[in-house]
Amino acid sequence: MKVAVVTFDEYVRTRGPALVRLAWLIAGDRHLGEDLVQEVLSRAYPRWKRIVAGGSPDMYLRRMLVNSHVSWRRKRSSTEVADGGDRVESAGDTDLQARSAERDAMWRLINRLPPKQRITIVLRFYEDLDDASIAEILDCSPATVRTHTMRALTTLRVLHPDPAKETLQ
Repeated sequence: MKVAVVTFDEYVRTRGPALVRLAWLIAGDRHLGEDLVQEVLSRAYPRWKRIVAGGSPDMYLRRMLVNSHVSWRRKRSSTEVADGGDRVESAGDTDLQARSAERDAMWRLINRLPPKQRITIVLRFYEDLDDASIAEILDCSPATVRTHTMRALTTLRVLHPDPAKETLQ
């Protein structure tokens, strides 16, 4: 997606929340997602003119987010895993509660996937990107993206076998 935003401030105002949501989903933790976005934006600011001149700041920053997350995972010294405890709970309608619980259960399963598979699922089904765009972000071929997606969906189907409850088809 080409963005016609000229200044860094305008870009952050318009696209910042989407970057935070993407980072949250990739990392599986809201606070870590916010930290990753802050780190990426602080690294992007000094070279903003070059990023915009490249023609696709969204793709560039998505790739920076993915790379930052991978780097963070490599550097991580503890084995803590976020449990998604900051999810919003619904009150009232039991159907809404059931859907919320199902969505939460699915995100917990997605968080158990290997990083490349989780990133591929998030970029495909949450960001609605095609294979070529995901391949550009992950610096791999579109066939590799399809393989990651296929393996992730296979794993999710094994972990969550009830076809009536699958939400990623």
